[in-house]
Parts: sequence; structure tokens; C-alpha cells
Amino acid sequence: ARSRSVGELLAPTSPFDKKCGRENWTVAFAPDGSYLAWSQGHRIVKLVPWAQCFSNFLLHGAQNGANAVGARLPRQSSEGGQKNKPCEHVIDCGDIVWSLAFGSSVPEKQSRCVNIEWHRFKFGQDQLLLATGLNNGRIKIWDVYTGKLLLNLMDHTKVVRDLTFAPDGSLILVSASRDKTLRVWDLKDDGNMMKVLRGHPNWVYGCAFSPDSSILCSVGASKAVFLWDMDKYSMLRKLEGHHNDVVACEFSPDGALLATASYDTRVYVWDPHIGVILREFGHLFPPPTPIFAGGANDRWVRSVCFSHDGLHVASLADDKMVRFWRIDEEYPVQVAPLNNGLCCTFSTDGSVLAAGQDGSVYFWATPRQVPSLQHLCRMAIRRVMPTSQVNNLPIPGKVVEFLCYQI
Repeated sequence: ARSRSVGELLAPTSPFDKKCGRENWTVAFAPDGSYLAWSQGHRIVKLVPWAQCFSNFLLHGAQNGANAVGARLPRQSSEGGQKNKPCEHVIDCGDIVWSLAFGSSVPEKQSRCVNIEWHRFKFGQDQLLLATGLNNGRIKIWDVYTGKLLLNLMDHTKVVRDLTFAPDGSLILVSASRDKTLRVWDLKDDGNMMKVLRGHPNWVYGCAFSPDSSILCSVGASKAVFLWDMDKYSMLRKLEGHHNDVVACEFSPDGALLATASYDTRVYVWDPHIGVILREFGHLFPPPTPIFAGGANDRWVRSVCFSHDGLHVASLADDKMVRFWRIDEEYPVQVAPLNNGLCCTFSTDGSVLAAGQDGSVYFWATPRQVPSLQHLCRMAIRRVMPTSQVNNLPIPGKVVEFLCYQI
């Protein structure tokens, strides 16, 4: 089945863009669903109120909605607007933008640095931040409501390829860079760099937190997937199985599964707790043997993300296709065309997939399916129980297999 197009947001063109390209490597939704942010290529990031943008798509249709958005969205006044009314912003980051991440604060969650008595910033419950990773190795932190620059983090020596905030509201930020390191920052401690995670032999392409913020996954220009204990800042294990560079990763909403995308034309779904591959989604048939996996660059998988129902995975590949997979089926349940797709992510409510390409963003309706009661129970259990504990439960073996996503 072909996925239904919802709309598109097109970046403005200029005579210079044709000379140097406008890759959009990152698209992000705010945790509360209030904003969409994407890199328009080069230095520019655009922040758009998502609810108003989506309603314009529904009102004007997929084609006309894109043109109507810019005209109809309110812009932030120079005096500062109301925080409870999202406003559109265009941010000039000063250098090419490679990565974006939204972060929101929970005031009760204290900084891990206990010796600091004075801070420049006091982040409240209504605070919403945007982190931008730049070509020069810097990370700039912006106030989403005002569009103002708050922090400028300078420790990476090369491109900051990916960013992710801990989901627990602690404002712990992890950055992945081409300098072969991951760095952990505490924004509640004015952006203090807490730790450097080393172990990648080459560029680090991506990183993702588990839903409980206890585990970090990182992937890069090697065949291994790295898992880190974020309480001890130590490596938990390496997951071996891919045959080429691993470029993207994301945990399922309950933390029981991990999806990774690779240039070997495959997406793997792992049990990260025991390091076992549970599913393989191939983008080339028959799948290339390991010795040829690096040569199938017309099928390289660029991005992967998990839906919020825990049942679907979306992937982008160089064969000009977006695919939606069910975690219990071998073939895609829906597809959509997209040239030069580079990144994808689900909206906060899971109803829309956003994909970035050449400075613009395209949106598709996601597969609609009511999760079974069994699956909802499984997700509830797996949010609090790793595989080892599930295996020790005094319940029938088939139930254990279901809880561990083995059937």
C-alpha cells in the first residue's frame, strides 16, 4: 500500500544553493508536540508551530498547505511574545547545521553536579530548548519561545553529527561527533561537559537514549553498535551483526527493542539487553552477501525511527523509497516515494512521519492500527523490566517469548 502524503514544507531557494547543495540532515519534533524544527541547509534552522502547520495541511491540502504555512503563521515580535502561544522563528546558527534536538526541563530533576551553587540559567517547567550541532564542532542552545541564544558549547573538534537529550527532563545532552567521541553535557549546570565517551574507531554518526535514560546507543563508521551505561558512563556491550557502517539508531517506546540502520542495506531490530537480532528488514532482494554489502550503495539505508505505538518502524533508503514496517512482518506495510531522503522522525503523537531532503520536509500519514491489549500489556511490562527479569518470571514459555518480542 502507498502511504498518503500529508504535506510538505519547502525551503526558499536562492541562486547560490545550486552550487553547494542544501542537505537537510535533521528534523525534530518538540517533546510536547508544540514545534517542528528542521535544517533548511547551510546555517538556517526553522521553527514552526506544529499544530497550526498540520491544520493548514488539512485545510489546504498537501500541495497548497506548504505555501499557506509561511503566510499564516504568526511571527515572534521583537518585544517578545507570549510563551503559551507558539510563534515561528528562523534561526541563523552561524555555520552549517548537522543535528537538532529538543529538550524540556523537569525542575525537580537536579543537576548531577552538586558542587555548583550558582548558575546563569534557571530552567523551569515551561522551558523548551533547541540544541543545534554545527559543522565547526560547536553546539548552540536556543530558547525556543524567544529564538534567543543561551549557550555556546565548545569542545568537539569536528562536525557534531547528532544530538539527543535524556528523556527524563534532566537536560542531560549527548553529542556525537566526527572527532570519534561522544560528549555528555549538563545544561542545568550551565552546559558543563561532564564526560567524554571514547571507543568508536571512526566517525560517530548517531546516538539515542533509552526511554528510561539509563542506556545510550551510539553508531558510527564501523559495523558495531555501542551501548553505554549512563549511570557509570561505561560501555555495556557491543552489538555485532551489521556488515557495513551503521548510521542511525532508535529505541522502541518501551525500551525493549533497538532499531539500527546500516549501509549494508538492512535494518536490524535487536533485543539490546541480550544483544540478539530479532528482526531483519532488507532493502535489497536477494540481500547482498557480507563481502558485497558495501557495494550496494543504491540501497543504503539512511535513517530509521520507531513509531510511538511500538508496532511500526520507518526507514529511508537511497532507492528513493520511504518504508513502513510492522515489527512482526517481513515486508513493508506501506511505502512512499522520496528522492534523496536523509532523515526521518515520527511526530509526537505518532500520526505523521516527517522526512528531510534538500532543505525541505515531506510528511506522510503513518499506518493506522489499534494495538492489541496483549501488545499494550507487553509495552507496560517492558518499560520497567529488562529481558533477564522477564526470563525469570514464573509464567508459561510462550508468554515469555511474546514479552521478549520473539513471537
